[in-house]
Amino acid sequence: MAVKKHLLLIPAERIENKIYLIRGHKVMIDADLAELYKVETARLTRQVRRNFDRFPPDFMFKLTAKEFENLRCQFGISSWGGRRYLPYVFTEQGVAMLSSVLNSRRAIQANIAIMRTFTKLRQMMGSHKDLKNKIEEMEKKYDGQFQLVFDALKELLAPPPAPKKGQIGFCPSEQ
Repeated sequence: MAVKKHLLLIPAERIENKIYLIRGHKVMIDADLAELYKVETARLTRQVRRNFDRFPPDFMFKLTAKEFENLRCQFGISSWGGRRYLPYVFTEQGVAMLSSVLNSRRAIQANIAIMRTFTKLRQMMGSHKDLKNKIEEMEKKYDGQFQLVFDALKELLAPPPAPKKGQIGFCPSEQ
């Protein structure tokens, strides 16, 4: 009897929606990763604590209370339920390291999908830089008659303004 290999298909959009920019790093929250791996968040964090040496600060860090509150405000409600501890967040390298401490077929397959998504996001960012360089070359080549077009293209390619330090997303003011 032949054994069928089960392939895990996680839509890239589902993963992209779980990648946040915190402290200048693209990260994923422990609860979101646990959901993708189909394990309890407590099991994931327990395995991380048992293998803490594998997760230096550039692989994983714990959110501050203010960062966590700002992130929760961004969604309007807490999607993580009642947590007693502040969540860990994992950079791309930290997510890759998780596959070594969560040694299950599901974790490995989920990690492959996550790594592909991080790579896709990095490629998209690189293509914007290439396009910006090409526009600047064209601008040098042609005279001022196209200046308005070049200015508009530069504005479209400019990165969005950096949010105020310490705030993640929108937090409605209390009245």
